Amino acid sequence: MGEGVNPKQPLPGMPGGDSVQVAAPQRFAVRVKEVPERDRRRLLMHFLALGESDRLLRFGSVVPDEFITRYVQHLDFGRDTVFGVYDVNLRLVAVGHLAFAPREALPVLSDTTVKERIAEFGVSVSESARGMGVGTKLFERAAMHCRNADVDTLYMHCLASNQAMMHIARKAGMEIRRDHGDADSYLRLLPASPASVLQEAVEEQVASLDYTIKANAKAAVKIFNSITGYKH
Repeated sequence: MGEGVNPKQPLPGMPGGDSVQVAAPQRFAVRVKEVPERDRRRLLMHFLALGESDRLLRFGSVVPDEFITRYVQHLDFGRDTVFGVYDVNLRLVAVGHLAFAPREALPVLSDTTVKERIAEFGVSVSESARGMGVGTKLFERAAMHCRNADVDTLYMHCLASNQAMMHIARKAGMEIRRDHGDADSYLRLLPASPASVLQEAVEEQVASLDYTIKANAKAAVKIFNSITGYKH
């Protein structure tokens, strides 16, 4: 992953206001959408397509397909929030998992918040979507969602060698603690505001519209091919 953040523009949820970074030119517009439970199969296909090095960075070890299958099967959509970026074929090319837990579940953060919950964020980006700031977009959306869910601490755990995640953490102003090759990072978030609530709602609506347009286009192509007998 080659993610970048404009250091002059604060991320949503960071001290400095409700600013949104100006994205660099991209091959496609990055729309971050909440992934519904019905897309569990698309999630599975995304993770299974990750190579060994990407699995190491995402899960901390080179996990087998069986582990990934269990991980996706046990995702709790009632507790956690999953964000994704879909390509024109509705394949998930990037996934951000925002897992919520009681603050006691992470003793390392017990003294950083008085809220009942903390949130942990993990991200993976397919090779086809790298170099476009997709991981940063997912992180921004996760930070904004935490704010609006009355969570003030966003946590990331990764290998210290995961340069993409470390880059995002540094640019976001996260406090980073390293220990035996691993890195723990956390970000204190601003409270929710009318602007942050509205911004998240608008971004989700735009992403949902983008998804609908892609789905309709895909369906139209399928119908056209069935009528004409065209096959790829």
